[in-house]
Amino acid sequence: MSRVAILGAGAWGTALALSLARRGGHSLCMWSFDPELTRQIDDARENVPFLPGFPLPEGLTVTSDLACAVTGADILLFTTPSQFLRETVAKVAPLLAREQILLSASKGIEETTFLRMSEVIASFTANPCAVLSGPTFAQEVAQGAPTAVVAASTDPGVARTIQREFSSSSLRLYTNDDVIGVELGGALKNVIALAAGVVNGLELGHNTAAALITRGIAEITRLAVACGGRPQTLAGLSGIGDLVLTCTGSLSRNRSVGTELGRGRQLPEILSGMGGKVAEGVRSTAAALGLAERYGVEMPITSQMDAILHRGKRPGKAILELMSRPGRDESLN
Repeated sequence: MSRVAILGAGAWGTALALSLARRGGHSLCMWSFDPELTRQIDDARENVPFLPGFPLPEGLTVTSDLACAVTGADILLFTTPSQFLRETVAKVAPLLAREQILLSASKGIEETTFLRMSEVIASFTANPCAVLSGPTFAQEVAQGAPTAVVAASTDPGVARTIQREFSSSSLRLYTNDDVIGVELGGALKNVIALAAGVVNGLELGHNTAAALITRGIAEITRLAVACGGRPQTLAGLSGIGDLVLTCTGSLSRNRSVGTELGRGRQLPEILSGMGGKVAEGVRSTAAALGLAERYGVEMPITSQMDAILHRGKRPGKAILELMSRPGRDESLN
């Protein structure tokens, strides 16, 4: 029986823990940095603050003792928001045994370094590493709705191990060795989803939304390829799949934040009402632009979204400027 430690007790970590519990064949431990949250979850046997309505199975242990969670685990699944991954890995690294597999299910780009999540992990340890990404809402994974995702690693054996250990009748895993493409697809779609929400909030209609999503995948692909990813990866689950879900689904936090921005609300007010939940695109937007500048890549949608988020630009004006850009050949992407 494999032992899996889920590091992060938010909605996503809880949903993956439930998926693994339904599959069977694992010893599961979920860690939270917050002892009070740990106590609440353990007493209620339900993650009321982040994923209410889903009872936790008896076999799932919940702890705030990091050493207890990490020691003896075969796979360490990181589900913390991207802004907290560095400090979490820094605490985990001294506890690691060489053979433990580290799996990142966090989607983002680090704000100051512009590192992908697997790169943050690699800066602390040489342990085998993989990433998990694809079109997923935590609530639907928790419900057991049929879902397909990608496990990516530069080591095909590690990717196959994750595929074997996480696949179930409700969760289908594909493998990929393009870690760059998979991670950037998962991180950058959040930025485009914010913009899709703005379009929704402005009530601009389906034509506008379709154009934004299509040009959004072109923008994401340009940067991913410049960083070393493959264009075909962005045509898959971690690219178009995740982008379409996050731009159109009512459960998307990023789209919801964008919708409220489009309706004229201010970002601090929107974020304060999210009950501690995170919209990764808010932080990833500036990081994506930093990465784009490093590689000389043009990202007009991301640039306008950054201006809305951080410089008070009116959403309607941002859309007008996107529409007024000089014409170009679509085949040039």
